[in-house]
Amino acid sequence: MNPRLPCLLLVEDDPVSAAFLRDAAATLPARVVGAGTLAEAMAEAAATRFDLWLVDANLPDGRGESLLQALRACGDATPALAHTAAADAPMRERLLAAGFADVLCKPIGVPDLHAALLRHLPGAPGAPAWDDEAARTALGGEQAHVDALRALFLQELPGQRERIRAAAATGDHAAMRDALHRLVASCGFVGAARLAEAVRALQASPGDADRRQRFDAAAGALLD
Repeated sequence: MNPRLPCLLLVEDDPVSAAFLRDAAATLPARVVGAGTLAEAMAEAAATRFDLWLVDANLPDGRGESLLQALRACGDATPALAHTAAADAPMRERLLAAGFADVLCKPIGVPDLHAALLRHLPGAPGAPAWDDEAARTALGGEQAHVDALRALFLQELPGQRERIRAAAATGDHAAMRDALHRLVASCGFVGAARLAEAVRALQASPGDADRRQRFDAAAGALLD
């Protein structure tokens, strides 16, 4: 018996972007259902169980955040990724704060799109614990430099995790975000891909218990 293909809802009103994203996502492989407006997306979500939503930040009848809020209000917890041609930091922060798990910047290549989909599809393996290629790129290609910086990173990580845990215990979301902001930059330098993903998710929603557990597990996996 063939395994069930993941089912994706693609919400995109531009025909060219929609065609590219649909065809690229289909080669994952996946089944892709398209919608061009908030109203069409709500109707598709009511009729079909999706594994992942890909939502344009700006649609003819409203914003992507409005669609996500409406779907969440119906009790649907399907993971959602936003995509936008606006690469500015305020836009990204706004979309993450609205509850999107990640923000994809258009144009996006097929390998990067597939990587993003696999990170967020339920049951997918997600990002690797260590991304050596990303770390070497960030540090000029020297593996010895990567190894030395990772050793320092792992020395500092227990204290960083405890500060984030303590802030979470007191509900101090500002302190959490400050500590997470510092940590995500370090993750990028050493290629701690899975932890970086968990940190960004927690930055977007510091009060979310599932995201705190995911962060703690990702940090623990590196320390173990």
